[in-house]
Amino acid sequence: MTDLDHLTQALARNLKRWRAERGFTLDALAARAGVSRGMLIQIEQSRTNPSVGTVVKIADALGISITALLDFDRAPQVRVVPAEQAVRLWSTEAGSHSTLLAGTEAPGPLELWKWRLMPGDGSDSDPHPQGTTELVHVTAGTLTLMVDGTGHAVPAGASASFEAHVPHGYRNDGAEPVEMTMAISVPPPR
Repeated sequence: MTDLDHLTQALARNLKRWRAERGFTLDALAARAGVSRGMLIQIEQSRTNPSVGTVVKIADALGISITALLDFDRAPQVRVVPAEQAVRLWSTEAGSHSTLLAGTEAPGPLELWKWRLMPGDGSDSDPHPQGTTELVHVTAGTLTLMVDGTGHAVPAGASASFEAHVPHGYRNDGAEPVEMTMAISVPPPR
């Protein structure tokens, strides 16, 4: 079985579990997430490998982190994630990629990411739930952080924080790769 097969099966199992814990019908979750009922059925039956955007929308609608949807079991008090178990969720042919390093559910979903953006590459994100905050720290290159249509230059060594309930994205408009670490904190569901 491949890593993708394990990921698809874990996603199916965890989506069913979290949907049941939240008491959401397929229709209710589809409406909250802005994802079709058919897509949710395909995910729960391990028949599709959804896009990162779809997984983010579902996690946001459930009020959990992406980590919770991809984990095989609930996390213990201390969880060490070996490098080979970090999950690469986005990549381009140019060599850009994002890797989910770790995450937790208390008090709300909190995720830690490692990103690499090659020159000319970028990634856009849909708005997250109200109260979501993102932190980025750039270790190489200059990140163009787009927040609600406005670009902000974040050079190596600098950090930025922003409220992520608006459209946002990450671009590399420079000539060298951008390396950054990002944390995302999502408020617990109400």
